[in-house]
Amino acid sequence: MIVTSKFSPSWWLSNPHLQTIVASKLARPTKTTSKAERTELSDGDFLDLNFSLKTSGPVVCLLHGLAGCINSAYIQGVFSSLENAGFRPVLMHWRGCSGEPNRLSRAYHSGASDDVELFVNLMVERFPGESVYAVGYSLGGNALLKYLGEQADATPLAGAMAVCPPLVLAVGAEKFDQGLTRGYQRYLLGQMRIQHEAKRMRYPELDLPAATPMLDNFWKFDDTITAPLHGFDDVHDYYDRCSARQFLPFIQRPTRILYALDDPFFTPAVLPEAGELAESVTLELSTHGGHVGFLGQTQPGSKTTTRWLDLHVADVIAGMHNSA
Repeated sequence: MIVTSKFSPSWWLSNPHLQTIVASKLARPTKTTSKAERTELSDGDFLDLNFSLKTSGPVVCLLHGLAGCINSAYIQGVFSSLENAGFRPVLMHWRGCSGEPNRLSRAYHSGASDDVELFVNLMVERFPGESVYAVGYSLGGNALLKYLGEQADATPLAGAMAVCPPLVLAVGAEKFDQGLTRGYQRYLLGQMRIQHEAKRMRYPELDLPAATPMLDNFWKFDDTITAPLHGFDDVHDYYDRCSARQFLPFIQRPTRILYALDDPFFTPAVLPEAGELAESVTLELSTHGGHVGFLGQTQPGSKTTTRWLDLHVADVIAGMHNSA
């Protein structure tokens, strides 16, 4: 099912670049407190998690986007809104994103559904008897949808939401190499190079390829770094196998996908037709919102800006829980 979002941007934030940048850098939520915890893995690596301080309530697994972490504005915002709605959010840092390089050659990527599965199963074991939901942003949303399609009815999740997932990775990589969006690409690749080079210096025995400035777009970076380190033949194999759109028909849990038609990271070419969506999947489309922006009015005509996305995610998950 495809529905029209009720989101209305704040009067001065109809521009998608303003939505994206202001939500990330300026209109930041009040900082929340969480408990950091490291989980050692059987493969010799680790996952760094941040747990809500709440001691009761359904659990929501959070998956951040590319180069994100617990301090990302959208993670801080949704932590508060979920807690206020009676949930216990838990963030999984993708490998290498918590501020310390991970130990293996592999790190994370848009199709790392194996780590989504690991995270979800850990939370089910940690909180027996509690309903468990998941919310993924951008890259994290793509990996979550891939996981849901692969697992179908086998997943223990009660429901999920994906915010601004790329869905078709090649389309996103192409858009990042055009016009103003190159600025975002430059920033994100810079963060990825820093993370990769920190690991390469710390673990020289891994013999990792260098993330040189010559890898100046996602096609090059993913072909040289991401694809070979994660078992793909090349960048095309990686993008083809990990794009989440192909997994949408197989999802068997209530799932909401939120997407802004003016998202500067992608184009509407990534969007599925209604017939591609499983009965359990709702695609919510907004004319405005940018990429993980969605800064809105507190009420129609108001000049006060609110972080609508944080509240909306909590409302969607609460709706799923109350309908279960």
